[in-house]
Amino acid sequence: MSPDAPKRGGAPVGYLSELSDVEATAVLCLRLWKTGDARLDAPALGEMMRALGRAEGKRLFQAFEQICTLCAHHGRRPLVRHSPGCECLGADEACFANFIATASEGDREDAMLIASMLVRADMAPCLASLAETFGLSLKRMSLCAHATRHPYGQTLH
Repeated sequence: MSPDAPKRGGAPVGYLSELSDVEATAVLCLRLWKTGDARLDAPALGEMMRALGRAEGKRLFQAFEQICTLCAHHGRRPLVRHSPGCECLGADEACFANFIATASEGDREDAMLIASMLVRADMAPCLASLAETFGLSLKRMSLCAHATRHPYGQTLH
C-alpha cells in the first residue's frame, strides 16, 4: 500500500444530502464510532435507539458495534471517516453506506461482494449478515420517523 492510500478513502465523492435515510444514518453512525476505546458514542445515538424501542434499539446498537469491531480487527485497511458535522461524503463512507443499503434490501450476493472488499474473505459472511440486521433496523427507524411526520399520508385531491 502506498503512503497516499489512506487518504484516497477520505476523498470527497458526494454529499450526505444525496443519500437515502438508511445510507446517511449508516454514515453518521460510522463517523460517531470512537476508535480509541472501540465504543459507539452512545449519547449521540440514543435518540435513534429510542425511536425503535428498547429491544430493537439494542439490536441496532449491538449489530453496529459488531460491524465496527469486525472492520477494525479484520479490515483490509482502516476506514477513513469525515467528522460528524461534515457535509461531504468520503469514498470509504460511500462504500459503507452502499454496503448497508444493499444488505438491508436483502441483496445478499452483492452485500457479500462488498463485505469481501472491507474485510478478509473468511469474515465477509458474518459482516454481511450483521449489515443486514443493522440496515433493516435503520429502515424501520426511517419508516417510523416518516410515519410520525406524515401520519395519514399525503392528500392529492
